[in-house]
This record gives sequence, C-alpha cells and structure tokens, in this order.
Amino acid sequence: MAQGTVQVTHTGTSRWRRRTGEYASLAAALEAAGDGDVLTVAPGTYRENLVVQRTVTLRGPEGSPGSVRIAPVDGVPLTVRSSALIQDLLVEGQDTAAPAVLVEEGAPELMDIRIVTRSAAGLEVRGGARPTVRRCAVDNPAGIGIAVLDGGGGVFEECEVVAAGQSGISVRGGAHPRLERCRVHHASGAGLSATGEHSAFEAVGCEVYEVRGSGVQVTGRATAHLTDCDVHRTTADGVTLDTDAVLTLADCRIHDIPENAVDLRSRSVLTMTRSTVRQFGRNGLSVWDPGTRVDANQCEIHDSTGDYPAVWVSDGATAVLDSCRVHDVPDALFVLDRGSRADVVDSDLWQVRNTAVSVSDGATAQLDDCRIRDAATGAWFRDHGSGGTLSGCTVDGTQTGVIVTKGADPTVERCTVTSPAEAGFYVSAGGRGSFHGCRVTGSGGYGFHVIDGCRTTLKKCRTERCARGGFEFADAGGEQASGSGPVVEDCTSDESAGVRPPAQEPAVQTAGQSPGLLGAIPGQRTTEQEPLVAAQEPSPPARTSKAVLGELDALVGLDSVKREVRALTDMIEVGRRRQEAGLKAASVRRHLVFTGSPGTGKTTVARLYGEILASLGVLEKGHLVEVSRVDLVGEHIGSTAIRTQEAFDKARGGVLFIDEAYALSPEDSGRDFGREAIDTLVKLMEDHREAVVVIVAGYTAEMERFLRVNPGVASRFSRTITFSDYVPEELLRIVEQQAEEHEYHLAPGTGEALLKYFTAIPKGPAFGNGRTARQTFEAMVEKHAGRVAQLAEPSTDDLTLLYAEDLPELP
Repeated sequence: MAQGTVQVTHTGTSRWRRRTGEYASLAAALEAAGDGDVLTVAPGTYRENLVVQRTVTLRGPEGSPGSVRIAPVDGVPLTVRSSALIQDLLVEGQDTAAPAVLVEEGAPELMDIRIVTRSAAGLEVRGGARPTVRRCAVDNPAGIGIAVLDGGGGVFEECEVVAAGQSGISVRGGAHPRLERCRVHHASGAGLSATGEHSAFEAVGCEVYEVRGSGVQVTGRATAHLTDCDVHRTTADGVTLDTDAVLTLADCRIHDIPENAVDLRSRSVLTMTRSTVRQFGRNGLSVWDPGTRVDANQCEIHDSTGDYPAVWVSDGATAVLDSCRVHDVPDALFVLDRGSRADVVDSDLWQVRNTAVSVSDGATAQLDDCRIRDAATGAWFRDHGSGGTLSGCTVDGTQTGVIVTKGADPTVERCTVTSPAEAGFYVSAGGRGSFHGCRVTGSGGYGFHVIDGCRTTLKKCRTERCARGGFEFADAGGEQASGSGPVVEDCTSDESAGVRPPAQEPAVQTAGQSPGLLGAIPGQRTTEQEPLVAAQEPSPPARTSKAVLGELDALVGLDSVKREVRALTDMIEVGRRRQEAGLKAASVRRHLVFTGSPGTGKTTVARLYGEILASLGVLEKGHLVEVSRVDLVGEHIGSTAIRTQEAFDKARGGVLFIDEAYALSPEDSGRDFGREAIDTLVKLMEDHREAVVVIVAGYTAEMERFLRVNPGVASRFSRTITFSDYVPEELLRIVEQQAEEHEYHLAPGTGEALLKYFTAIPKGPAFGNGRTARQTFEAMVEKHAGRVAQLAEPSTDDLTLLYAEDLPELP
C-alpha cells in the first residue's frame, strides 16, 4: 500500500479528464498513463512491483532525493520495458533470485536512482535494451552491482557501485555497454568483468578500487577498451585476461596492487598505450602461454613493492615494449621458456636491484636502441637455446654489463658498456655469443672476460680504461673447456694496437685472480616462479633405493611406517621387473595419506619416498614440494585453480606434499574456495597421473573426516600410513643422536632424567614429538653454554658433557 499519492499529468489535450489526477498507487497511475505522460510520485514507501511499459516520465519530487522508496517484499521492484524517463527514486530489493531494477526493452533514461538491495543484481540490463543510466548508485552486498547480459547495451554515466557481493559491473552473453566516469569499489569479486564471445565493454574515465577480486577481468573471448581509467587497491591482480581475451588500455593508471598488476594467459592480447603501472607486489606485467601477447607503447612500470620481475614472459608468450620505461624494480624483464619472446625498442631500464634483462630456458629477447643503467646485471643470457639480439644499446653503471653462460648464444651489436664495476662482457660455462662493434669504457674489471674456453666471436670490439685489462681469455680446462676458444678479429684496446686470440697451448689460469666475478652474478631468488638457473655445481648422483631405504631405517621409531614404505617399494620394484620381462604388472597407486601428530617425521618420510621413486625410475626427479592451504587457496573465484596448478607444476617429476590437507575442506565451508583447490587437484592427478605423486597429511581424526567428505580425493589414494607418537625411549634416542651429531655426550644419569622429562611433559595439541626432542636438546645446549662460560679453563668434559641440570623446565 502506498504512503503517498501519484500525480499524473497528461501532456496532450485529448482525454485530459480521464488521465489527469492523483492515484493512490503507482500501479494505478501507470495503468492510467499514456505515452508522454509525467508521473510525479509523492514521498513515501511503495511496496509494489512496478512494470513500466509506456514511454512516460516517472520521477520523485524535485529537491527530495530518496524520499520516494520502491520496496516490495519480493520479486523485481522495478521492470522497464519502454523508452521511459525514470529519475529520483530509491529502489530497495529483497529477492536474492531477482534483480532490483530490470531493463528488458527500449532505450530508457534512468537518472539519479539509488538502488539499495540484497539481490542477485542491483541493476540488470538484458536483451535489446539500450538504456542511458546517469548518476545512479548501486549498493548490493549480496550479488552483482550492475549486470549487462544477453546482448544488452547502453551508456552508464557517472554511476557508482558502492558495494557488491560479486562483481561490481558484469558483462556477459554478448552484451556491450559503455561506461563513462563511473566508480566501482568495495566489490567482493572483480570490479569490471566481461566474459564470453562477443561480450565487450568500453570504459572512459572510470575508477576501480577497494575490490577483493581483480580490478578488471576479461575472459572467454571477451573484449574491453579502457581509456583514462584508474585501477588500484585491489586484493587480487589489477587486470586479469584469460582465454582469448582482448583488452586495450590507453592513458590508464594501475597502482597499489598486492599481486600482479596485469596478468595475461591462454592466448589473450593486451595493447597498452601511455599507461602507468606502479606499486605492485608481484609482476607488473605477467604474460603466459603460447599466443598470449602484450604490446606496450610509451608505458611506465615502476616502484615494485615485492621481489619479482617487473615484466615476466614465459611458456611461449610474447611481449613488445616500445618507448617504455621500467625502473625502481628488483628485476626489469625476465623471458623464459622456448617460444617465449620479448622485443624491446627505444626503452629505458634503470634502478634495477638485480638483473635488467634475463633470458633463459630457450627464450629469445631482442633489444634495439635501449638504455640500461644502475643495475646489478645489464643483460644475462643464461642457458642453452636462449638468445636474441642486443643492438645499439647502452649499459651504464652496472656490476656486469652482459653475461652469457651455459650454451646461450646471443648476438650483440654496436652496444656500449660504461663504468661496470666488474666486467663489461662476461662469458663462461660454455656460453657462446657474437659481439660485433661493441665497446667497454671505464670498467673496474676486464672489458671482455671470456673463460672456460668458450667459443665466443668478437669482431671490431674496443675497450678503454679498463682497470684489469681490456680482454682476458682464460681456459679452465677439463670438462668445462669448450672447443678451440674465442674467435677474435679486428679488436682493439687503449692498452695496445690490437688484440690476439688466446694461444692454443694451455692458457694462464686467471679464475683465481678474479674470484668475485662469478659470485657477483645475481641468482634467481626463491619465488613462486623459480627456478631460472640451476646451481653452478653439478648435481650429486642420485642414490640407489637401497641407500635411501637405509636412511629410512636409521630414523628413530616409525616401525610400521618403514614396513608400509618397504612393502610399497617392493611392489613397485617387482612390477618394474615384470614389465621388463614382458609380464603384466599390477597397478600400484602411489599417492598416500599420512596421518599423525606434528613432529612424527611425515615430511622426512615424504622426502625419502620421493627419492626412492626417483631411484626406481617411477619419478623423473623425486624432489619434494611442500604446500599448505595458504599456498593453494586464493581469495576470489579463479585464483585458487591458478595457485593449485602452479604448485602442481612445481612438483612435476616429484612429490607434492600437502600438510594439514583437511584445512581445504573445513566443516563450516560455506563459500570457501578450498573445494575449488580440491577439484583442481583431483583433475590434475587424473590428467597427469604419472607426473606427480601427491601426499596429503594431517592429524588422524581430521584426515579421516577429510577423506569421508571428499570421496573423489579418497579414491585417488592407495593407502593411509599412520605415524604413531614417539614413546619416551624414542625421544631419548633422538636427543642422543642430536648430541652425537654435535659432539656432545650425556653424563651419567642424564638419560634417566630425560626419560622422566619426556614421560611427564604434557602431550597436548602443541606437543611436537620429534620437534620437542630437538628443542629439548637445543635448550640443554643453551643452559650448558651459560654454565660453562663461567669457567676460566674448562676441560674437554666440561665442554662436552650434558647433565640433568641442563634440562629445561617442564612447560
């Protein structure tokens, strides 16, 4: 029932008396009105479901915004099916399955409407509707702010989404709206989202901030154009593109992003012009997968807040940077994986803490007329198959100008390295490379330093004022020697008229003269995108399964665990031998469940299990990747699958060990994304069953519940191995092993005191079993040190014996 009245004013002269007047309800007024009529709504609350089907004007009183309240108990409060003008209304929705305002047909104008609702969508535009929406605000903490779908369109000017339980503005089903000077904030999903073929939006002068998902998300062949827009203070990535998405950014600003500022995958294409990316926690530009491409022109990427490369190009993707600036970052550009490529033209890279340009794993980089300065390393071509061209570039104020290692083979032309602290150009470990017309001046070390007999070609190169010499060629001999060494033609130095290649007899070993050079080369840090470079030392030979099982047997206790692992190992070994003999082998599921308290050796056994499988040829590497819920579960839809995929890929060829796996399926899960991690993991285990062994671990009771509520997970695991708590005698043995390893001894009576201590210690949830034994030993050593430090001339017994008095207090 209405608390006010509706004044209908007919604009024409015919039927005046029948149409003009006051009505007690909006429905009655709409029924009486005709095209062109004006409905002025008096202040009040109208609990009606309105359907506007004529070209009328429906408005509240002037100067009283929010005084007209449309608030039915359910259903759609306002449906528009005509080119009406609707303004100055407050619309409140209560139906979680329906939008608060639905525009289905026509080209209506909606002005100064405030939508406060807990609906599926605050404002929904669909079908052939083409509204013009001005100065409207949507507050919908339960669903989407504005949804444009199924071919809908229209123009949204100066609108604001003040809260959304999902995406702020969602475009799908071939819809194509235009957004002008709109603001989206406090959304729980993406700020602006477009998905699906033929879906598109254009945004001009818009701002997206304080959202829990990505600022802008374009997926599934959708398209978007952003001009003069700001995206900042998101929880996830600033901009996310996936699966053939296309996005254009012009004069935009992306900043204060804790994750990737821009992330592209799966053949997506991004064109950036005159845009700025700054203050990002991971990559400024993250470009993945074959067919994915970024073209950046006159853009600036700077002020990283994390420890990741500013531009990351991998898995066959392509990035083009033209007239761009990258500065104040840990690393500027990393290009890795065969098929990946970066083309950088007339760009500046400076204030780089580590490596300005890194090329590895068969990738290619082409830099033309670029300027690199104030970096630890200017450019580093790391390994076999990695290459490209540096042409007409300058490198100034670095530790080392250009590094070529491990079979990389770039072409460097007409490049100048000025004032490097170490070498201008450094080639080692089988690196190759061709250097034509290059120049080094003011080096603190050598100009060109080529070691290990690398087959490098130097033509028409020159050095000046190099502290240790212009050219140094050192053959390390042995296995590292590579062919006949460098080829040198028409090279000069201010030290002499010409430079000759090294003699074929054994060269003078100069590695000892410059021990700091290789050590100064910055290595790849430990990140989720590692590793780019293997250790310099060769990997130790893999141990046999017998040797690894011997280490397992040497562990204190764990008798039942050892039997289970041996039985599983025997099954795998016999199966392998049967296959070699041409016989059928029983299928052995290698995935395991480890249950038990913390500190009972689950991680140690998982590591040994992986090494055993590698020694048997079941796994390629056998390494262990340990993760927990925080590593797998993201904060918005889609991010969890990406994190889980990344963890699985890291473990490829080895063991993925998920500690406290039950946390992925909490009892009060609600909208928790842990289920998404589980579903992704189950599919990966099925699709790549031979590549990774998965071990899930946790407390016994919790893991039993986890397997009951997730039958899809339970079916993937062959057996459960229970790790029993250590008894006091086993804890004592662990302390004795620790003492022996660190050259201590237990004095007479100390062993008995330790047994009493481990018997009396509380065994609550915080009790760490093996960790408790190690912590007890460390506490005893600390008390021993405090006691012995007071002695003027301690004896050997004083320095090595641990007494009962060194035991810590019971917690």
